Amino acid sequence: MKHSLNMSLRPALIMTPRLQQALKLLQVPTLELQAILKQEIMQNPLLEEVDEVTESEDLAKEDAPEETANQESDDPAQEDPVDWTEYLQEGSFDRPYVPQSEVSEEFLEKVQITRTSLADSLLEQLHFLSLPEPTMQLAEFLVGSLDERGWLATPLDEVAQATGRTLEECEAVLRVIQALEPPGVGARDLRECLLIQLEARNEKDTLPWRLIHDQFDHLVNRRFPEIARQLKVSVEEVQVAADVIATLNPRPGLQVSSEDPKYVVPDLLVERVDDEYVVMLNDRHLPRLRISSAYESVLREKKKSECSAGEKETREYIQGKLNSARWLIQTIEQRRRTMIKVMNCIIREQREFFDKGIAFLRPLTLQQVARQIDMHESTVSRVCSGKYVQTPRGVFELKFFFSSGLETTDGEDVSARTAKNTIKTLIDEEDKKNPYSDDAIAKILHDRGLKIARRTVAKYREQLNILPARFRRRVA
Repeated sequence: MKHSLNMSLRPALIMTPRLQQALKLLQVPTLELQAILKQEIMQNPLLEEVDEVTESEDLAKEDAPEETANQESDDPAQEDPVDWTEYLQEGSFDRPYVPQSEVSEEFLEKVQITRTSLADSLLEQLHFLSLPEPTMQLAEFLVGSLDERGWLATPLDEVAQATGRTLEECEAVLRVIQALEPPGVGARDLRECLLIQLEARNEKDTLPWRLIHDQFDHLVNRRFPEIARQLKVSVEEVQVAADVIATLNPRPGLQVSSEDPKYVVPDLLVERVDDEYVVMLNDRHLPRLRISSAYESVLREKKKSECSAGEKETREYIQGKLNSARWLIQTIEQRRRTMIKVMNCIIREQREFFDKGIAFLRPLTLQQVARQIDMHESTVSRVCSGKYVQTPRGVFELKFFFSSGLETTDGEDVSARTAKNTIKTLIDEEDKKNPYSDDAIAKILHDRGLKIARRTVAKYREQLNILPARFRRRVA
């Protein structure tokens, strides 16, 4: 074998740290970008946050010809031709004049909210009971064994083994916990959880209580005729009792320890102006950046050859930060242009949705948008990742506008989201005593021109968290 060395040139894309950071800035939503920019301002002294228009800019505006033209004319012949007496008669000036600069704005003060966990709530209630110290210790152990639903996650025999208490003692203390608020905590399973809640309502031995206590398996499978036969009541009474049971909470612990709601801040705004939709970036929360003129003047004052060793080091530091600041500002501007370009393309493709509603949502892929705006599909994916847009039809995640398509008899594709919405509407309007099966829904959609299989209907129904027909059927 003969060894040799060859030299060749070939282009290759290298992911430099700056390129990686640019992709990250493109992908993050506005609120996260706000935190990143504030961090950059703290680390780079050449970056300044522009809070308001500077005084010099104000003076320049005042001297502008437009401002001069807007000044009130002293010539009576050029008075405003508006008949002010007409407005005065209508009472338009009854309210006192308030300059715009003095208009008060409401500011909501951020108040720290202390959220109480389920364990804290139960322990607080236990301390009011003045239990003996050994009982209190066992109760605290049991409270620590509850999961987020409020159910006992550890079997009682294991609790007895771990604490060295008898099973009877553990059951007695567990009954104390089950009497606390919210009703249903401390249950060992769903059946016990529902029974505890009915007993807390003083509904023990009622028909709903008997359904859960004696006919729980039939109730889960909705065998109402069998329950009616065994309990010697009518099927309609069983249906009413099942409706009462449906009002109970299977996860009572979440009433106390539920997570904070997640608020959505749209990254893009779409407004209709005449017959066109205008896209704007919701960047009012982002700090406005500019490069510090003071540091720039340091670079202009002296040439590098005239600087001492210490000044050269300072100059190199400022030059590095200056390049970084310029690159960051350019990247933010590029991000803004890319997001608006993607959103404009989505509006062109989904124009009928914006005009008429979700029934006219068309199938769309990331590749289609990338091809139209001459960008890579991964770039479009980054723009749409985790971002929301506020439109005249509501706030949507950008991924909402992308979905697969279903064929129709007239040759036009229909978005899968439109098909789901149609299925949900059919089920909402169905006869509850004779609900549509998946096969019946598929036939109805086929009659409307949509080619969809029964298994696809079943898949969409499950994605919508809708039960099968036999579980939706009502007898009364």
